[in-house]
Amino acid sequence: MTVNFNNLTDINLRKKIIQIFKIALLETNTKNNVSVNVTIVGKDRIRKLNHDFRNVDKVTDVLSFPLLEPYEIKNGEMLNNKIQTDLGDIAICKSKAVIQANDYKHSVKREICFLALHGFLHVLGYDHIKKDEEEIMFNLQDKILKKAKVER
Repeated sequence: MTVNFNNLTDINLRKKIIQIFKIALLETNTKNNVSVNVTIVGKDRIRKLNHDFRNVDKVTDVLSFPLLEPYEIKNGEMLNNKIQTDLGDIAICKSKAVIQANDYKHSVKREICFLALHGFLHVLGYDHIKKDEEEIMFNLQDKILKKAKVER
């Protein structure tokens, strides 16, 4: 697995996110021959991305830009080859993460780990639009964070 980080200099946080992503791959039975880009952005950038790609003109905490369709991942169509497959991009708004960490009374590191995982599950084809999908995705998030020892 390859994770390309942009604007994230904290080596320990990078290592923790990679660990979380590796656990996510195991938990979702996804092969390890994947890559993903994680970028930390500011409020203006995430708002523009949210507007341009989702037609929502507001700041959000994380956005995911999957390159594969969910069926391509779940059926292994794109991941059965030996070459590395790029899953997509994840953009995390640091200032929103700081606010949410304060609101939830946990560390900014924990919040960024959660947002990175949330975005990663989206590029792996998970979603939370429907109630049953939400339950699956959120239970999986909790399980992975627990295994990675990312406490609340």
